[in-house]
Amino acid sequence: MNKQSFAKYEARSDIIKALAHPTRLFLVDQLAKKEHCVCELTEMVGADTSTVSKHLSILKSAGIVSDDKRGLMVFYRLKAPCTLNFLNCIEKLLQARAKEQMAFAV
Repeated sequence: MNKQSFAKYEARSDIIKALAHPTRLFLVDQLAKKEHCVCELTEMVGADTSTVSKHLSILKSAGIVSDDKRGLMVFYRLKAPCTLNFLNCIEKLLQARAKEQMAFAV
């Protein structure tokens, strides 16, 4: 693999790593429905504001979400809805895996 190919795969890996946390996956699911302020997301997650803000910052750095400051509040929205295609693929893999495990259990 040459340097250019490696850089491409490394960039892909960085985006996948940004999604690789249950809280961040939850945030993506919520933002797929509609935009939310940090205070709403904090309440949904059940964590402190700084923790939720850190998760949102990671998603923003990866280009998955964007933010908009309105007065003292910051609202987030899903910037890359194509992320949902990836998550749907994962859901299908989980369902197939569960089906296979049930077939072996019989």
